[in-house]
Amino acid sequence: MKIAPYDENAFKMDHPRGTVSFNYLLMGDRTKPFENYRYILGRNEADFTMPRHCHTFEQIRLPVIGDMNIGEQGFLREGEVGYFPEGQTYGPQDDKLEDPKQLQLVLQFGGASALGMQAGRGRGPDNKEAQAERRPRREQRFPKPRYNGVVISNPDHFNYLPVAGWPGVKRKHIGTSTERQFWIDFVKLDAGAEWVSESADAKRLTVVLQGRGTAEGTEIGWMGAVEAEPGEKVRYTATEELVLYTVGLPPVVQPVEPDDDKFVTVVTDGGIRFENPKDADNG
Repeated sequence: MKIAPYDENAFKMDHPRGTVSFNYLLMGDRTKPFENYRYILGRNEADFTMPRHCHTFEQIRLPVIGDMNIGEQGFLREGEVGYFPEGQTYGPQDDKLEDPKQLQLVLQFGGASALGMQAGRGRGPDNKEAQAERRPRREQRFPKPRYNGVVISNPDHFNYLPVAGWPGVKRKHIGTSTERQFWIDFVKLDAGAEWVSESADAKRLTVVLQGRGTAEGTEIGWMGAVEAEPGEKVRYTATEELVLYTVGLPPVVQPVEPDDDKFVTVVTDGGIRFENPKDADNG
């Protein structure tokens, strides 16, 4: 189990575009690429542009402050949950810096295609080692997208339902996706309420969106983050109304009948594929 109170001074200029700073809330185990992940709070520090592209891994994004331009699909609005499937192209992005600065939760993790995720840090100006690194171009497999675009959910249009056996606790299930069956939940605890999070098979990554409380006795507040392994129980108590945002990640299971037709192979220098190959030199 990891419990990570939020550190507002932990932002680093770690995006390859050099205009977004990253605060790494939680990091997975890069020696286990199928199960690896990284959980980032990203903050715009200047205007941000990005050509239309896709990744080998899954992404779930939640704008905390401001909206995100996702190109031809319009905007992912503040408070909405956007699922960016592995292999799904999105963009071009063009976000102008706002006041207050845009702030966004970004979870990246290996998908059901079992390509895994080498979750190294970015290549921004604060990461001198990555800046100096020269990645050789090579052939890389990308999954063909399972969906026809970014999947956008508006949590305000979902209902909270009571959680049996836990007075003052409500749950809002946003959805379950792909063969991996990862899921997204919001749980709200009234002030003074308590609740135990548990799952036999899923790693749970939880971020506090509102309020204060404790996780296994450790104080957590806004943007505090908790990683719980399958089988681990986490007892949350709310000192004031507490809203928890959780993504559950069951293990990746290798397909019984691998099918090369579900992939496309391109030459790239990392886990990103640009729609226009000429954009790769500036990515």
